[in-house]
Amino acid sequence: MSSSNKQKIVESVPQTGFFGHPKGLFTLFFTEFWERFSYYGMKAILVYYMYYEVSKGGLGIEEGTALAIVSIYGSLVYMSGVIGGWLADRVFGTSKAVFYGGIFIMFGHIALAFPGNFSMFIVSMVLIVIGTGLLKPNVSTVVGEMYSQEDTRRDSAFSIFYMGINLGGFLSPLVVGSLQKNYGFHWGFAAAAIGMFLGLVVFMVSKRSTLGLAGTYVPNPLTAAEKKKYGWMTAVVVIVLAIILGWTIPAGIFTLNVFINIVGIFGVVVPLAYFLIMYYSPKTSVQERSQVIAYIPLFIAAVMFWSIQEQGATILATYADKKTQLDLFGFEISPAWFQSLNPLFILLLAPVFAWLWVKLGNRQPIIPRKFSWGLIFAGLSFLVILIPGYFTPDGGLVNPIWLVLSYFIVVIGELLLSPVGLSATTKLAPQAFSAQTMSLWFLAPAAAQALNAQLVRFYSPATENVYFGTIGGVSIVLGLILFLIGPKIQTYMKGIK
Repeated sequence: MSSSNKQKIVESVPQTGFFGHPKGLFTLFFTEFWERFSYYGMKAILVYYMYYEVSKGGLGIEEGTALAIVSIYGSLVYMSGVIGGWLADRVFGTSKAVFYGGIFIMFGHIALAFPGNFSMFIVSMVLIVIGTGLLKPNVSTVVGEMYSQEDTRRDSAFSIFYMGINLGGFLSPLVVGSLQKNYGFHWGFAAAAIGMFLGLVVFMVSKRSTLGLAGTYVPNPLTAAEKKKYGWMTAVVVIVLAIILGWTIPAGIFTLNVFINIVGIFGVVVPLAYFLIMYYSPKTSVQERSQVIAYIPLFIAAVMFWSIQEQGATILATYADKKTQLDLFGFEISPAWFQSLNPLFILLLAPVFAWLWVKLGNRQPIIPRKFSWGLIFAGLSFLVILIPGYFTPDGGLVNPIWLVLSYFIVVIGELLLSPVGLSATTKLAPQAFSAQTMSLWFLAPAAAQALNAQLVRFYSPATENVYFGTIGGVSIVLGLILFLIGPKIQTYMKGIK
């Protein structure tokens, strides 16, 4: 997108009206609130739905397999953002991508609401993967489009936007977890579908008056020849995949383990390919190439961070269900409620961080060092889980305060890394790859969860201490290295702070 078009977008957006920010931030705040309500509500009970016995309303899948499936599902959700970003950049723009994505997500949750149906479970996963890939990276891109590059409100805006994400994430496990506990899994999934429907309503009703031209431009539209070429390529890929799967699945060649390994490979190959494409593209300027190089270590740090953070919905969710005391003062809590801790702490701390960055202004830490502290806190959150093992007898249940503390520590790291990463991505993105670079940012948790699908195989009660200690220690070491090389990385950003 040209600089003149960027300026036209900024000028078209009402620049005040929502806590000193553009009115459009209100629209995107509540759109993302309801989308995250639906996503995190579903995710809070998904692993339980898979490994609970059929008599308890689950699918009866083996626990280790269920943990791997959730990780792979999470990886594909974020990986699909590459396609969503490409479609937004080259076909229909970010605003339409957000709307189409919401439609797919809503129908995905509706499919999950059919009781005890494994086929509908697969259908729902496919729909939600496609929908989130369209919506998630592009709604964040629209936020960035409302601000000029020099606007000091940008980091603060992403912190406020992040509060919308986490307000939905806080409420949904409480609502969905309670519905699942009292009425069954599928009432919980139905509530997630309603949440996405409300998000679509908010977006469609208010976007015209608040977003101006934001999300309407197609930065790098396809030519007529490219449309024909990519149409044929898509058709060929679909036909070939159908033939391969139609042969390998019945023959027992294409198994779940094979699929997990393939996704793991894609988790590395796809972001690597994107970095190479952006760097060597003739549409990328010399300055933008330098910024792409600076982005690489930030991406690697994000993969390590999200590998730990995303295990809150797998390993720590299982820990909450099976190793944590859930009967408190005569009241039995749902293990899904622990999924509300992460967004709750973000809601409490995000305003503090938003105020802090504005207060510090040009005196705030450089971006790489914010990332380094994020890694260190992520590592500490896993090391904390080691402590109750020394005070709890074998087979005993752990006081829930340890899980609370672990979630609290990782949130500090998240606020140092995630909203800052969103903002940095919009600043460092080459103009021809604006939405796709945001998709690349979401490939970090995709790669992390592809990695987690392999790591969860090593988790068991017997290996628990080694598991948490090793992963936590590696994160802290990487954080210290990033802190030391941070100033060098900053020079490659060419003035971006």
